[in-house]
Amino acid sequence: MADQGALSGSSRTLRFGVNYTPARGWFHHWLDFDLDEVGADLDSIAALGLDHIRVFPLWPVFQPNRTLIRPRAVEQLVALADAAAERGLDVDVDGLQGHLSSFDFLPAWTRTWHRRNIFSDPEVVAAQEEYLRTLAGALAGRPNFLGMTVGNEINQFSGAPHPDPDRITPGQASRWLERMLAACEQGAPGRFHLHAEYDAAWYQDGHPFTAAQAARLGAATAVHSWVFNGTAQRHGPTGAATEHHAAYLVELSKAWALDPHRPVWLQEVGAPAPLIPPEGAARFTGATLANAVDCPGLWGVTWWCSHDVSRGLADFPELEYGLGLLTNERGVKPAGAVVARIAEEWRGREHRPAPRSTALAVDVGGAQDAPQDGPRRSVCAPGGAFFEAWSALAADGVRPAVVLAGLAEDPAHLAARGITEVLRVHEVGI
Repeated sequence: MADQGALSGSSRTLRFGVNYTPARGWFHHWLDFDLDEVGADLDSIAALGLDHIRVFPLWPVFQPNRTLIRPRAVEQLVALADAAAERGLDVDVDGLQGHLSSFDFLPAWTRTWHRRNIFSDPEVVAAQEEYLRTLAGALAGRPNFLGMTVGNEINQFSGAPHPDPDRITPGQASRWLERMLAACEQGAPGRFHLHAEYDAAWYQDGHPFTAAQAARLGAATAVHSWVFNGTAQRHGPTGAATEHHAAYLVELSKAWALDPHRPVWLQEVGAPAPLIPPEGAARFTGATLANAVDCPGLWGVTWWCSHDVSRGLADFPELEYGLGLLTNERGVKPAGAVVARIAEEWRGREHRPAPRSTALAVDVGGAQDAPQDGPRRSVCAPGGAFFEAWSALAADGVRPAVVLAGLAEDPAHLAARGITEVLRVHEVGI
């Protein structure tokens, strides 16, 4: 069960878990909630030797009207958490769903005839606060409740390529995040509350959700690693950049952190076909995990996802159907066996990898000691000069950390992170 040391990041024991995708009905299972089916899913997850799950209530199902949070839906969420506890699984709950596997789930009171910005409209924001407080409060007394994640990659609603974005400024994004995190804390004080964005926060120039927000707000930094973002296309399924992409994001995130010991949660990572061929999924999984656990400060890994999406469900992108560690029949796939083996290897062990003493300096423009918006974040994206230089170092066996260019000559900052050598992009032959 969760404890305060594990929540704060002071525990040196790595956490291994899975994003829970129900075997029957996917996330639509909330419409026909069946605790026996949930229990069978959780049995198959626990059998892998994992210690936590990340759970996704659907926002329109739980809060179908701005002033109605369905008590029965909240009861079902608590029942799921209690079922997880019976199997030794801790639970993190994502609040605002939001967006999942290419589908948007926004309440009708935010769209079409009631169209209003989900990040800045005062009534919408107040309703979101009440929703997050309610979910957190319902679980606050459960020992296996880790905390809330504000939402799943909700930053994708704030700009391109979303077809109908709710546009905001970085300042508005910061204020919204601060309010949502405060609501989670009000509902469940002292828990592990954080927010999570897809990689536009790290890679996309002008995106209103920023790397600084990701690395400074909330109890930990969450990173979501998906190599279909151009990495596997450029470097292939077994390229160093592909197999180190998760580790790269973990290290990149630390450049913006004010606390050199801030925990980083690899909250999503998976093996998307066909860029990672099904026959290569186990290799990719093993290599990705080996490289990620070599990162100091890693809180844990939560694989995407638990069970495959049923072929009986229509209109998913092809890659989404086969991402599970388990089949729809709850059988263990090769990648699932790899995760189970690595989780067993790390159970009870202290996680103290050596500091990454060589760092690569990243220049994203702006005020380098505190670049709030990162006007040149695209240098960090696949194909960008910084990304390719870092990947070249990793391919050569270097364990590169990342430091902001403006801090690259700050002895106190470097010492706090164990960095003894700083390289510049132009010094890396690529």
